[in-house]
Amino acid sequence: MAQGKIKRSVYIGLGFLCLALGFIGILLPILPTTPFVLLAAILFSASNPALAKALERNSTFGPYIRHYRMKTGVPLATKKRGLAWLWASLIISAMIVRTSLVIGILAVVGVCVSTHILLLKTASAASLSPQTEEQSLTACQQDEEHKLHQGHPSQTNPVSQKTEQRG
Repeated sequence: MAQGKIKRSVYIGLGFLCLALGFIGILLPILPTTPFVLLAAILFSASNPALAKALERNSTFGPYIRHYRMKTGVPLATKKRGLAWLWASLIISAMIVRTSLVIGILAVVGVCVSTHILLLKTASAASLSPQTEEQSLTACQQDEEHKLHQGHPSQTNPVSQKTEQRG
């Protein structure tokens, strides 16, 4: 039981650390924002559903988390902005460092991240409508509730409990 509390506390702490890094990434183009926010959402989902819901309801980060979870895609404008910030920060970093090895590593990272961004599904206009946004939030909340109830015997199907007892 104590191990579970420690694990939850570590996940919450890491979630807040990732969220802080995500906020710093808004101000510093060298640090990515979205991966840290998505990681924070995952860590909060595993440790504290209330924090996960609060993050999903956040007006800045909530839509990105919901689009990622619902696999509706990334808005084209977000892809363009992400690629522009990525390459701007990589070029600035390369100009500051001026070391061939580091410039090579930055180029490889840039190509890999760009490829990943470009391969992500692009959201259609219909998937970005306010109505779809509300449906997405509701679906995510239902998914979280389903995950919460999976581990509780009082919430499971009695038929499946009998089957498990026989096996």
